[in-house]
Amino acid sequence: MSQGRPSTRQLMLLGLAQAVLFIVGALLGRWLGLALGLDAFSPGGYSNSAVFGILLIGLGGGAGAQLARAWFTRKYGSPRS
Repeated sequence: MSQGRPSTRQLMLLGLAQAVLFIVGALLGRWLGLALGLDAFSPGGYSNSAVFGILLIGLGGGAGAQLARAWFTRKYGSPRS
């Protein structure tokens, strides 16, 4: 672990990791929703199944971003130091 502020390269790595894992998490949430019959993009409007499908996409994306942040903190320390 490095001491002090993270370098610009390390912070760029954090941003890239968060972006990639956000997309991966959102896709996993979408696929899980489809497997459960919760289609976020169904033509029926904002039905209960569509809202829960949207929720799964959001939760998956957020979980992916948090996973990237946890990895960064474990490897390089807090980005806010």
